[in-house]
Amino acid sequence: MRLMNSRTTRAIVVAFAAGSLALTGCSSNDGSGTKADAKNQKDAESQAKPMVYADAAASQGPAPEVAGAKKGGTIKAYMETDLTHLDPAQIYVSDAGLFSNLIHRGLTNFKEDDKGNLSVVGDLATDAGKMSDDGKTWTFTLKDGLKDANGNPINSADVRHSVERTYAKFVFDGPTYLQTWLSGTDYRKALPDGGFGKKHLPDSVLETPDDKTVIFHFDTPRLDLPQTLAMPGYSLVPEETDTKEKYDKAPVATGPYKIEEFKSGKSLKLVRNENWDPASDAVRNAYPDAWNFEIGVTGSTQTQRLIADNGEDKSAIQFTGGIDGPKIPQVLKDKAIKARTVQGYQPYVMQLTFNLDKVKNKTVREAIAVGINSKSLLATEGGVYGGDAAPNLFAPTLPGYEPDYDPYGRLKTPQGDVKKAKELLKDVPAAEKKIVYAYPGSEAGQLRKVAIEDALTSLGFEVVAKEIDAASFYEQIGKVDNPYDAYVTGWGQDWPSASTVVTPIYDGDLVADGGSNYSHIKDPKVQELIKKALGQKPEEAQATWQEAHHYILEEVIPAAPLWYAKQFQLFGSNIGGARYSVESSYIDVNSLFLKK
Repeated sequence: MRLMNSRTTRAIVVAFAAGSLALTGCSSNDGSGTKADAKNQKDAESQAKPMVYADAAASQGPAPEVAGAKKGGTIKAYMETDLTHLDPAQIYVSDAGLFSNLIHRGLTNFKEDDKGNLSVVGDLATDAGKMSDDGKTWTFTLKDGLKDANGNPINSADVRHSVERTYAKFVFDGPTYLQTWLSGTDYRKALPDGGFGKKHLPDSVLETPDDKTVIFHFDTPRLDLPQTLAMPGYSLVPEETDTKEKYDKAPVATGPYKIEEFKSGKSLKLVRNENWDPASDAVRNAYPDAWNFEIGVTGSTQTQRLIADNGEDKSAIQFTGGIDGPKIPQVLKDKAIKARTVQGYQPYVMQLTFNLDKVKNKTVREAIAVGINSKSLLATEGGVYGGDAAPNLFAPTLPGYEPDYDPYGRLKTPQGDVKKAKELLKDVPAAEKKIVYAYPGSEAGQLRKVAIEDALTSLGFEVVAKEIDAASFYEQIGKVDNPYDAYVTGWGQDWPSASTVVTPIYDGDLVADGGSNYSHIKDPKVQELIKKALGQKPEEAQATWQEAHHYILEEVIPAAPLWYAKQFQLFGSNIGGARYSVESSYIDVNSLFLKK
């Protein structure tokens, strides 16, 4: 999943019952002065907990009460940029993913307790799904009495429509797991009009025998399906009110809130969806009556307002932004302010991605990977509270992570080995030392631009920086014919399997407009290893994914690892129930309430 601006799409950080790693973590609000109690890689390991697919009992609502919670009032949420998308099928970036949880629902979802334990439960469905035929067939039954915000009943036809519309050409920016599992990599050819005409997917693929039942048929076991369907990109779109391309501006809610007013670039207001029944929802508490999003507020301004804690800011949060780096010492020194923070380790690996269609010289890519300054970049992110220097492209939250795998010496020289990089570049022609660098026009993007520019210039490169609107950043660099040489991207696993990292961003079959293969890597060896791993059991596949990871970093170098992301957020003194969510990697919006 893509990390947006301050760090990417909602992170799904869970684990299989077999015991693969999961990230958990609540903030340490003990007011211990300036002690560096930031989350580290050992937190990601020591806090590992198993994952289960829950039964019908665990999928029943209402959601467990938060201690001391009250209903009512309005929470104010600060955002620096517009949401990337509101249409569920287009959501694959973290800010929109977190927002999606407030207005959309899918067949399944992740349920998180107050200790960070996660399970997959039925959301619109009665449970996490019933598997048969060794995982090739999955059956879901819809709960009784479900309605959308217009009061229309939700039935299996709506689920079928929500799946089929992801095949439509106007859907270009969301996940593609389900579509490719059902219909192959050329899935659009199976349903060119996305189900809006008379043609539908055959019952041998997607079956809806009655109004309450949905059956998926695959040609190979898909044990991850309940986790896949919990992604915001597979949330429900009611068939009757689907406006195709226009749906991205005015979606019909199925969750606890609906959009009352949206002024692009300025504000967005959510009010209660009266047709949402808490008795059907095991995940969302929805204590506030409304949410007011103020858009266009920089991270530094957010931090200043929340530190001051005056007026409406007492009931405000940073939605996906983080504490402004220079203000972190002030936050840590004041016990009262520090008590109003949440922090945790995120699953995102930030990397300088190369457009291989333009930066064709491997020596150039290697020199940048060796010489890039992660230390200066981390300084703009908040130092140890913003992240750790990354030696490779697998995050500490990912099964198969190798903490000592460091092909470019990033652990010993996080500031970059300039001498070695220049030695590599000594015979490279001057014409190949010009880098067109694209960056989002956010405050964080501007700071990163300066650090990247300084680092590359110190290696002898001429840098031409090109600013992109922050809300459409991933859309622009996601175009195959984009005019840029390099850009900073962030990616986190969609669930804890390297298949959700290597496949979406390094699979040559996925080089397409709107795809996540931003480097445009098309390597036969990588393709071979991906195919091999996908055909293996998880415990066998892990070694194959590691082999692919080593080959990608050492033989291809589509990206230079920069840092592993962390989150450190601030909220107002009237906010109750604040905790770090291991599922979203942000403040847990499901548990929040106003104290008075």
